[in-house]
Amino acid sequence: MRKNSIKNTRINGEVQKELSNIIRSEIKDPRINPMTSVVAVEVAPDLKTCKAYISVLGDEESQKNTLAGLKSAEGYIRRELARTVNLRNTPEIRFILDQSIEYGVNMSKLIDDVTKKDGDHD
Repeated sequence: MRKNSIKNTRINGEVQKELSNIIRSEIKDPRINPMTSVVAVEVAPDLKTCKAYISVLGDEESQKNTLAGLKSAEGYIRRELARTVNLRNTPEIRFILDQSIEYGVNMSKLIDDVTKKDGDHD
């Protein structure tokens, strides 16, 4: 299976949807921030590994705690994923913190500040 084939794209979408559901409703770990979202998922073509990019709304401490909580619940998440998504192999999940949403919000704020200052000078 090629990296960007239709099948691979469909699997990525399905795994992302199920991961979001599992993290939101199944896991009861207090370390995991309720404002955690799965931004993207990349399942390897051989279905052995999976990179899950997650975004956490909160401070750095909250992000670290959420990552630690997800890593400790990895076995449970993988089992639930195997139960809900019918794949030949259930991929081993690696959680990666994605800062892109936070970066976008900060950039947007900076742009708003600049345009506001620019408006004041007119």
